[in-house]
Amino acid sequence: MGQGFLLVTTTNCRLLSGEMDLPLLTPTTTRQLLDEIGMRPRKSLGQNFLIEPNLVRKSIAMAEVADGERVVEIGPGLGTLTRGLLAAGTEVYAVEKDPALLQHLRKNLLPHADNKLHLLEADALEHPRGNLCKGDSFKVVANLPYAITTPWLEKVLMDPVPDRMVLLMQKEAAQRVLAGPGTKSFGPISIFVQAAYSLADQHKVSPSCFFPVPDVDSSLVRLDRKSEPFIFSQRQRKIVRQIFTQRRKQLKSQCMALNLQGWMKMVITTGLPETVRPEQVPVKLWMQLYESS
Repeated sequence: MGQGFLLVTTTNCRLLSGEMDLPLLTPTTTRQLLDEIGMRPRKSLGQNFLIEPNLVRKSIAMAEVADGERVVEIGPGLGTLTRGLLAAGTEVYAVEKDPALLQHLRKNLLPHADNKLHLLEADALEHPRGNLCKGDSFKVVANLPYAITTPWLEKVLMDPVPDRMVLLMQKEAAQRVLAGPGTKSFGPISIFVQAAYSLADQHKVSPSCFFPVPDVDSSLVRLDRKSEPFIFSQRQRKIVRQIFTQRRKQLKSQCMALNLQGWMKMVITTGLPETVRPEQVPVKLWMQLYESS
């Protein structure tokens, strides 16, 4: 796994050669566009705009997108990532909540997109796949706003799940997603994501790659769908979340209250102590929290 920010050296040939109508945005052009729109980034929407072209190239290279593939993008903003995705030949399904940014995208990107850009004005938590048809296979490449990272991930983890996700997240959010059992960051979202995906690549991203500059580092993460992804039902998710509201409490007492004694016995047969706490139980055992429990 990469530990520092790396310049991309290989990606889609059209993206590298610059054969596109929409050049990638730079720090200067980003600020110019924001001034033209008359917009100031809104903290409430987590609007830290990506301003590093090499990070766009890196994201697309990690996603290994092919010409004609469907890609969902969350919060395209000024279209920084969108431009690179279109240049790579993908069909982009983008969901944007901010009306001013959506107007910019419709005016400045849509005419150059050759019918490959599908914009939806909506809340990504209500439309986690944008306006992509449910049965279609797809990947996700997105710069996720911090406030919606966990709830959006839960929403998108519905059958069928994305083939691959390349996500730019704040470091704290990435730690929760990737945390292992026995760590303080391990929780429901760690379990739900890791039951369906494997970590394929990860890179640290400097705050200087964004405008305005956030106070924290970020992580660029590639998640590949497992050959047999496990998708937790809504009932199972509710139980897991309920148990983790008292994460320091022994699991045995919680299982008695929730009538999960059978599952608890199975957990103990794996060698874990009767005093085990929720955060110490590995993902594969949570996956056995069947509907019949």
